[in-house]
Amino acid sequence: MFEPDFGSEEFAAVQEPLRKGWITMGEATLRLESEFAARCGVRHAIAVNNCTAALHLAVVAAGIRPGDEVICPTLTFVATANAVRYAGAMPVFCNSVGPENLNIGPAEVAELITPRTRGVIAVHYAGFPVDMAGIQDLARKHGLVIIEDCAHALFSTLQGRSCGALGTVAGFSFFGNKNMTCAEGGMVTTNDDEIAGRVRNMRSHGMTTLTLDRYKGRANSYDVIASGYNYRLDDIRSELALVQLKRLDGFLTERRRVRTRYIDWLAGSVVSVPDFDWNRISSPGDSVGHHIMSVLLPEGCNRSDTMEQLKLQGIQSSLHYRPVHTFSAFSDSAAPAGRLAETEALASRQLTLPMYPTMGNEQVDLVCESLLAAM
Repeated sequence: MFEPDFGSEEFAAVQEPLRKGWITMGEATLRLESEFAARCGVRHAIAVNNCTAALHLAVVAAGIRPGDEVICPTLTFVATANAVRYAGAMPVFCNSVGPENLNIGPAEVAELITPRTRGVIAVHYAGFPVDMAGIQDLARKHGLVIIEDCAHALFSTLQGRSCGALGTVAGFSFFGNKNMTCAEGGMVTTNDDEIAGRVRNMRSHGMTTLTLDRYKGRANSYDVIASGYNYRLDDIRSELALVQLKRLDGFLTERRRVRTRYIDWLAGSVVSVPDFDWNRISSPGDSVGHHIMSVLLPEGCNRSDTMEQLKLQGIQSSLHYRPVHTFSAFSDSAAPAGRLAETEALASRQLTLPMYPTMGNEQVDLVCESLLAAM
C-alpha cells in the first residue's frame, strides 16, 4: 500500500538529537512548529505525538463538553469519532455526499443539526477538501465550531487556503503511511490564540513551563493549571519530520503522477474513481495533497474475491473505511435504521489501491491490469 521514502538527510537528521544529547521535546520541535505554521498559513502549530492526540486536544480546546453533539462522517478512521468520545460528547454520524464525493457536505450536515450540536468535524477524505464554504455558512448560522481532520490532507488547498486553516482548529497526522512521516506524530493548527494556549498547556500535563524552559534557565518551577495529558513529540521525530516537510512538494508531485496514471487506466472501465466535486468547489491554483487511491467497484462485485485475486499477484489492497457506526463500540451512537444506508452501500464497494511517491508507472500498470482482470 505504501513505502516511505527516506534518504541520507533523514538518516543524518535522526542522529542529530543523539549527538546534542537532547532527545525529548525541544528546539527541533519548536522549529518544526514554526515551519509548519508558515507552510499552513496559520498563526499557531502545536506538535503532538499523533493525530489522535491532535484531534482530542482540538475537540476539548474548541469547547466541546460532555453532552454536546458533534457531527462527523461515518466514513472515516475511528479516531475521528473517538476524539469526540474522549470529551464526553456524542458523535452524530453523517452520510457521504454520494459515489462521486465520499466527503460529507453542507446538505448532509444541515439535516443533523439540533439544539445540542456544538461542532462539525470535516474529514478531508483522500486529501480532497470538504466543501468548506457551505460548512462555514452553517457554522456561522448555528454557532458551531469547525474541527478539520487533515490526516489525509497534507497539504491540500481550497480557495487559495490550506486545509488546516479553513476551520476553528485542525489536526494533522505524520503516521508511517502519510504524505510525510516521522513514524508517529501529529500537529494541531489554529488561528485562535486562546485555543492554541489551551492546546499547548494540555499537551504536557497542564504544566505552565516545559522541561526545556527549566533546562535553559528560563524558569525554575512550574504550576499545573489544568488536567492535561502527555502528548509531547520528541526531537528525534521532529528532526525527521523537518526533513520530510522540506521534501513534501516532491512527494506530492509524484503522488499526482501516480493518481493521474490510475485515472487514465481506469477511464471508461467498470471501476469508478470519485472526483469529490473538485471542479465545482476549487479555484485556479488550488491543489490536492493526494493521500490514498480510493476507487469504487461496480455494484454486485465480490470485493473479498477481488482483493484475493490482487493478493495472488503480489498486490496489497485495503479498505478506507468500514463505517464507524457499524462497530460494536459505537452501537449506542447508532442512527435510525436506514439513515446511513447510502454510505453503507458506498463503503461496501470502496477499495484502496497502492499509491506512494516511489511507485513506478509499471507498478500502476500491473495493479490496473490485475484489477480489471479480476473484474
